[in-house]
Amino acid sequence: MASTIITNIRELTGINDATKPLRKKDLATLHSIHNAYVIIEGEEIADFGRMEELKNKNTPSNKIDASGQTVLPAWCDSHTHLVFAGSREDEFVDKIRGLSYAEIAARGGGILNSARKLNEATEEQLFNDAYERLKEAAMSGTANIEIKSGYGLTLEGELKMLRVVKKLKNASRLTIKSTFLGAHSIPEEYKERRDAYISLITDEMLPAIQQEQLADYIDVFCEKGFFTNEETERICNAGIKRGLRPKIHANQLTSSGAVQTGVKLKAVSVDHLEVMDDEAINSLKHSETIGTLLPTAAFFLGMSYQPARKLIDEGCAIAIATDCNPGSSPGYNMNFVISLSCIGLKMLPEEVINAATFNAACAMELQHQTGSITRGKKADLIITKAIPSLAYLPYSFSSNHIDKTIIKGDLHYI
Repeated sequence: MASTIITNIRELTGINDATKPLRKKDLATLHSIHNAYVIIEGEEIADFGRMEELKNKNTPSNKIDASGQTVLPAWCDSHTHLVFAGSREDEFVDKIRGLSYAEIAARGGGILNSARKLNEATEEQLFNDAYERLKEAAMSGTANIEIKSGYGLTLEGELKMLRVVKKLKNASRLTIKSTFLGAHSIPEEYKERRDAYISLITDEMLPAIQQEQLADYIDVFCEKGFFTNEETERICNAGIKRGLRPKIHANQLTSSGAVQTGVKLKAVSVDHLEVMDDEAINSLKHSETIGTLLPTAAFFLGMSYQPARKLIDEGCAIAIATDCNPGSSPGYNMNFVISLSCIGLKMLPEEVINAATFNAACAMELQHQTGSITRGKKADLIITKAIPSLAYLPYSFSSNHIDKTIIKGDLHYI
């Protein structure tokens, strides 16, 4: 079992042995040690502390000198659509010309556009493209990631996507969670037969997914023009019966009651939350469900940002993620999400880091394995370049501040 010690760390931050998502003042608190060390044994954090405490300890011969550098937990990206075929820059131009997300979707663009491309692509093509994206995400500090299906919208297409995610799990050291999102949109051929498509999801897709053990979660785009709250409950309950906990696309375009539906279903998370009313906030804050904010989607679509300050002040549990997808958030760099969460959502740097590490780990049910500096957790770590303070990470948004990503104790992770 290989051992490594990181020494002379300017600031070791994100020390936390909590078991539930951080809220309110706890979200704004980062516990740190200055002039610190971390000892890694195998895949795990074995020990950490101040450099002066090393005098009477046997230390590994493999050393990383982090003089002037900061070490923090690696990013947990708890909402992505990383597996897709092709890009959609033509829709990007349509948005510039004034078309809305809903208008583009109504004329066959959006999710249905990606579905057509996905069903034409081979599994090998999808894997190779997604693997390159995953590699870049890891280089930018991401060690744990959730990947959704939802661009197949056929039995064959959804299984193809989820098989690619399974291959990514086996090919990479990243911890990957898989989410079945067959209820991403109604395919064109089912526009007049909605119930038939929902039955396809519940009666054919879900049994096949369960048989191959392809998913950890089930998701539904609960929104006007996509799936109703009643349809969301039906689909999620079918998934729950097959061992898949819900994660809901909620309140992106309208205050639709989707948050309340997610809370009712005991969803792990409700994601997006651009449009929140008092009823939705009250429901979320009194639940164990995490609200995952996706600021780059709002940024890219020119929408109002999520009301993060109100959500935090009211006591909601908040995470942040990239929403990587070809239509509304074509990026997988969590560092930009960190900056945008400060700039657009008015979150404090400490809140943002906790939301992108520990709380995001909770949104993937990984908080006992990763997301904080804790003895016995996976050594999923970021070593920054020399920076003057933690606030410099979101402040200097156009520069790469990641020197090394360590995933399960390894610098050679993909």
